[in-house]
Amino acid sequence: MFVCKKNSRRSQMAEGFTKVLGAGKVEVSSSGLASSEVDPITVQVMSEIGIDISNQTSKPLSDFNPEDYNAVISLCGCGVNLPEPWILREVFEDWQLDDPEGESIDTFRRVRDEVKERVVKLISSLS
Repeated sequence: MFVCKKNSRRSQMAEGFTKVLGAGKVEVSSSGLASSEVDPITVQVMSEIGIDISNQTSKPLSDFNPEDYNAVISLCGCGVNLPEPWILREVFEDWQLDDPEGESIDTFRRVRDEVKERVVKLISSLS
């Protein structure tokens, strides 16, 4: 489970990367402390590298059960705000990546590349 504040940028990128790079190895979901909508620039920068996340939607964390997940990754430093059952999963990490909201497309691309690098390491550690 990838969690962010709004589930509109970083966690959507992480879900998209994990679906492609972790296919057959891990199952993935993403959510937000509150749901929002997927940022169109996020869809664009993922499409630039051949990953289509246009069908992903923003979902609230409250729609999910923590017991269904072995690994929980916060991408925005929001880990401290998560209910305790989410933090006590087998793997819990708080990546604290920059939010590209309102920034240039180059910032979106930089954050995308940082998310990919971390997702690759995470999949490797879980496999």
